[in-house]
Amino acid sequence: MSFGVKNRVAIVTGGSSGIGLETVKLLLKEGAKVAWCGRSEERLRESLDQLSTLYPHENMLIQSADVLDKSSIDAFIGKVASHFEGIDMLINNAGQGKVADFDNTQDEEWLSEVTLKYFGVLNPIKAARPYLQKSSIASIVNVNSLLALKPERHMVATSAARAGLLNLSKTLSQEFAQEGIRVNSILIGMVESGQWRRRFENRSDQSKGWDEWIRGIAKERGIPLGRLGYAHEAAQALVFLASPLSSYTTGSVVDVSGGFSREI
Repeated sequence: MSFGVKNRVAIVTGGSSGIGLETVKLLLKEGAKVAWCGRSEERLRESLDQLSTLYPHENMLIQSADVLDKSSIDAFIGKVASHFEGIDMLINNAGQGKVADFDNTQDEEWLSEVTLKYFGVLNPIKAARPYLQKSSIASIVNVNSLLALKPERHMVATSAARAGLLNLSKTLSQEFAQEGIRVNSILIGMVESGQWRRRFENRSDQSKGWDEWIRGIAKERGIPLGRLGYAHEAAQALVFLASPLSSYTTGSVVDVSGGFSREI
């Protein structure tokens, strides 16, 4: 089944690695024209070089941009709209988490978490909105975390900011509906990443291989599917929500956590 995004224009923030890069790959595979940004010019170039061997170069555009720098993201999105003559889908993926409990979270760190989770989404949305308003399949999808519903003490500031982003996404879905722009979110749980690979390399029990070690982590955390998620699984949910396949879906949340969530 096709996602129905061939020749449509998509933007992916934080697209040079992990979930972002897998989303870029899937969109290109489906025939979309894709622009992605990140803060590292080197990683962006590496991702472009990798994908240029698989997909038409004319369907790709990269630019170094920081989602928290309004002028930077405005310039990037303006360039995309000019180059591809419009924008149909915006996937907000850039972000990271702060590991600290209440006593070890400084005042400025509370503010920085809220700033990142809010303006990392608000700046791209504000820049892309005029172009999305002209699209017949306009959509915004925000990558969020299960922390929004299942807060963790060791990530107290991030959990609170994630909950706020979930609330914000719902509100925007209602406000933008009259403009024909759908807004949805995914909530990711524990996903395999470079961070987990580094933890594996520094593990105390060197007798365990990757598969056994990662299954142990999943069992310890109580993930029903018995493993961590893969970046491409989150990408599939993102592209579904961004695409016309979910044309009657807005204000919704897709849980991509392997059953880790207990919320109904």
